[in-house]
Amino acid sequence: MPALVHEHVTDAIKTPALIRLTPNVVLIRFETLKVYAALGAVRSLLAAGTVRKGQTLIDSSSGIYALALAMACHRYGLRCHIVASTTVDLTMRSQLEILGATVDQMPPSEDLRLDQRRRVARVHELLERHPDMHWMRQYHDPVHYLGYGEVADLVARALPSGPLTVVGSVGTGASTGGIARSLRERDPDVRLTGVQPFGSVTFGSERFTDPDAIIAGIGSAIPFGNVDHELYDRIHWLDFVHAMAATVGLMREHAVFAGLSTGAAYLVAGWEAARNPDRTHVVIGADTGHRYTARVFARHREAVDPAGLAPREIASLDDLALPWAAMDWRRRRFGVPAQSSYRKERVS
Repeated sequence: MPALVHEHVTDAIKTPALIRLTPNVVLIRFETLKVYAALGAVRSLLAAGTVRKGQTLIDSSSGIYALALAMACHRYGLRCHIVASTTVDLTMRSQLEILGATVDQMPPSEDLRLDQRRRVARVHELLERHPDMHWMRQYHDPVHYLGYGEVADLVARALPSGPLTVVGSVGTGASTGGIARSLRERDPDVRLTGVQPFGSVTFGSERFTDPDAIIAGIGSAIPFGNVDHELYDRIHWLDFVHAMAATVGLMREHAVFAGLSTGAAYLVAGWEAARNPDRTHVVIGADTGHRYTARVFARHREAVDPAGLAPREIASLDDLALPWAAMDWRRRRFGVPAQSSYRKERVS
């Protein structure tokens, strides 16, 4: 088969590699997963006439969405303005600026909630000054779900039969939600397991503090409208020590250099796969490990052995506890008791 010549780099980097880690665990590894979200959203907005070429798209980002949006703008002749998290490093900022994006870097902060609120406030300020800007609202606009149907098609072609569970970090909700929704159009029994850090409001762990947590793409200190809680069958909460152990373990065991969200999902998938050997577990590997070189990989000798780690199974958020907890979510709305029916009909 002849090699494919791509018309733009986004087509090349969005294509993932599928790697079998164990007989029933497959990693779908991306250079940057959010290229699907950005491309799908921008194409839809252009087609609908919501935005036009030459217009400026603005959004807040902790990193990989910023680069994906800048690349989509580069491809389709749009301008890009990023209000960047404190976690956006020099390497990322340099790429954004070379691509023509304007970058507003928030002041240093160890408080994720403060960082996110500052970014949103800055976006509002810029929109007041420049009303022609279009706010992408990656955290809230469901247009970001659209691109992930392509990922679901790829998974369905690669793994055409048998029970399937998707395991991935929740983040904005668009990637896991978009992939699961599309796969369930073929098979309603596809299961979705979400991964959260302690301290995130998304699935009720905000009363906890994990001082070392730097997994900005997994959880949130503010509510995200794109998180559809009714899509998730299981939720796991992990601390930084567990995520680091698994991320280092993934490279040690499988030579895969990936980010903390991938490592966390890999640990969860291994636990779930051992208890559900009849199901194939697809681990979403959102990005590479470059952002975590100093904080994770350079400290690899400190990493604990993931083989000895196990979650505490809980029946209620009242029982949630560090360092690793797991719960049957049962596709229910946030705030609905865990005893709700598993096949609960969606509320429109």
